[in-house]
Amino acid sequence: MKVTEVKTRVFEFPLPRAFHPTWQPFPSHVARVHVVEVHTDEGIVGVGSGGVPVRWDVAGALLVGQDPMDIVRHVENLRSFSFFVGRPWALEVALWDIVGKALGEPIYRLLGGGEPRLLAYASTAELRPAAERVDVVQEFQALGFRAIKLRFHSADPREDLKVLEAVRTSVGDSMTIMVDANWGWRIAPDQQPHRWDLRTAIWVAKELEAMGVYWLEEPLDAFDYHGLAELRSHLNSLRLAGGELARGPEEISAYLEHNSLDVYQPDCTFVGGIWTCHRLAFMIRQAKREFTPHTWTNGIGLVANMHVAAAGGVTFLEFPLEPPCWTPEIRDFMLTEPLQVDQQGYVHVPQGPGLGIQLDEEKLRRYEKTDVRRLL
Repeated sequence: MKVTEVKTRVFEFPLPRAFHPTWQPFPSHVARVHVVEVHTDEGIVGVGSGGVPVRWDVAGALLVGQDPMDIVRHVENLRSFSFFVGRPWALEVALWDIVGKALGEPIYRLLGGGEPRLLAYASTAELRPAAERVDVVQEFQALGFRAIKLRFHSADPREDLKVLEAVRTSVGDSMTIMVDANWGWRIAPDQQPHRWDLRTAIWVAKELEAMGVYWLEEPLDAFDYHGLAELRSHLNSLRLAGGELARGPEEISAYLEHNSLDVYQPDCTFVGGIWTCHRLAFMIRQAKREFTPHTWTNGIGLVANMHVAAAGGVTFLEFPLEPPCWTPEIRDFMLTEPLQVDQQGYVHVPQGPGLGIQLDEEKLRRYEKTDVRRLL
């Protein structure tokens, strides 16, 4: 089998209102999704998405004429190429999709098997008043969720703590609660004057610990390995989480070497593809730490990380959810079947070959942008 063509397609799905996630200083009005297709001479087409969009068609020129099943060599080549074009790892996801389709197996089984259902936590995105957030959490509970992640990003952390306290009072011990401070990386840093220093992070972490929070995510700069280790030394039951935007194994290794984190969140579409993330999951487990990948990209990126998670022995899986702007129907609009949780709070890994998904071509034609180069 040989790769014959690599194509990039761009889609924009309109959101019902302005979306204000805490990780960016500007609102979003559309869900923009870049999808890469890797075509072969046997008619098998692999798809990938997620991560940071780059000129995947340009990066994919390396693959034309090559055997798509030679995964390790392609990972090495793409890793070198990434220094020049950014993160090309959606291509590697598409190659795994081809391998799985050719062999008639879902990707997680090719990685060694594992648990095909994963306990999901509803991962929110916006800051909301306490009463409104409580209402949303109760809706999530009714859907079956047993865990929730709240965002902290207010100018005064005491405002966020009030929201947490209201949610904890509402759900009691019936839900596991995580908190994401979103201070690990910066967009327009001059618009983020309220970043936490170590003293603030220790104070907030102690408050979270008193309220039984499971983990605190990205309280300090992502590369402050020593500061995170110092913060961790002040804690007892609260876990520190991070690593979602790690660009390669070296960053994860640095966290482990400095004892910076308890929970590691590499995303296969950012860190080096499914193969690299699978190896990192093993390394993290060997170090007696917790692995649970970041999944906040789109439906294809979510499914790719689900396969890694299923083979990687996770405690929880991130399930991005913030209605009305980020629902399964919006997040997964490119799929024929949006992912949902069951009444016990589990999300099930697709069992078809490869990623196990089918693209909804009718919707894709409706939302496809023809001026692709302008949007890359």
